[in-house]
Amino acid sequence: MLKKTRDPEKDPAAGTSKSKLLSVLGPGLITGAADDDPSGIATYSQAGAQFGFAITWTMLFSYPLMAAIQEISARIGRTTGHGIATNLRTYYPPWILPAIVALLFIANTINIGADLGAMGDAVGLLIGGKVALYVVLFAIFSACLQIFLQYTRYVSVLKWLTFSLFAYFGTVMVVKIPYAELARGLFIPTFSADTAFWTTVVAILGTTISPYLFFWQASQEVEDERESASRQPLVDAPEQSKGAIHRIRWDTYVGMGFSSLVALAIMVTTAATLHVAGKTDIQTSAEAAEALKPIAGQFAFTIFALGIIGTGLLAIPVLAGSAAYALGEARKWPIGLARKPKEAKAFYATIAAATLIGILVDFSPIDPIKALFWSAVINGIVSVPVMVMMMLMTARTDIMKKNTVKGPLCWIGWLATAVMAAAVIGMIVTSLL
Repeated sequence: MLKKTRDPEKDPAAGTSKSKLLSVLGPGLITGAADDDPSGIATYSQAGAQFGFAITWTMLFSYPLMAAIQEISARIGRTTGHGIATNLRTYYPPWILPAIVALLFIANTINIGADLGAMGDAVGLLIGGKVALYVVLFAIFSACLQIFLQYTRYVSVLKWLTFSLFAYFGTVMVVKIPYAELARGLFIPTFSADTAFWTTVVAILGTTISPYLFFWQASQEVEDERESASRQPLVDAPEQSKGAIHRIRWDTYVGMGFSSLVALAIMVTTAATLHVAGKTDIQTSAEAAEALKPIAGQFAFTIFALGIIGTGLLAIPVLAGSAAYALGEARKWPIGLARKPKEAKAFYATIAAATLIGILVDFSPIDPIKALFWSAVINGIVSVPVMVMMMLMTARTDIMKKNTVKGPLCWIGWLATAVMAAAVIGMIVTSLL
């Protein structure tokens, strides 16, 4: 029996008290936090270490773009009652979806491997021991969390894991920051003809706007709607639209804002320490943590490393889950984390398989840095057609009924799509130079 609680879509006051805050912040908060996974931390650390405060403006630039496209993703799921893959399968040519799902699965499993490796390295730095063992244990724990934990409890665990990101606000507080220089870098965009600079800008955009986040947030809106006795897809219950869209907007803007602030905190920390000390060649998040130790001290090092572990525990289920949602919807399987394992065997098997392949990536002779680069390339390539399809979907009345996306949100969504297309072209060009 579902526990009767006030639905924040129908009762905005349900989210005004501290005890109800986490019930209001859901898919958007988790998606935003998962964006700052160990691989993302490596990207932001490299950016700050290499270019100092001059690169921080990218976080202000990317925030409205990522917030808009994630709100659009959420609105597709909440309005239609189906994830992005189901809508692609239903309304668009059949050859589009298999190609997107295949590339998404490949990129996600590589990313899982990179994140597991970073988490294992972080534990090794903190307490020593065998990194390989930690990698396997983290993978098993993450898979079991999704497969065996009740959905409502699982979502609560993910929400609480978002607090691990506060570790990076802690590192900012213990390093010396030249605030005038930070303000210039944040509010006055600086450009360079250096190929490395543009490659970094492309990497930041590719990290903040990723296809797996689109699929995850849309599918989580569907899960939440099915778990609530009072909610229906907006195409069937248009009277719920105002409250639902209001909740989605605040959930997404807060989640993406939190994500951007964490990314900025990582950039500022590494800019104020590693860049100043001339330590500019950072390849992984674990390397960033290790490099901080002699420069910023044991406390900053410990907090940074613990943050890697917490964000990894949050991101791996999202990466594996988004792949399972996309593949399951494409294959018309029973899907959903609210289902018991025996009710969605193929769906949960996909989660287990994605995690297992991630482990194999870590134990293979594949260079993890190169693998992560190609994962970013694939993500960039996949994001553009997915974003185009999403924008076209949200303009169709046969899909969205009265909830088509119009006005500023539509304009920013198309701008985000254009920026990502330019980023992909830039990534390809810079990789060939």
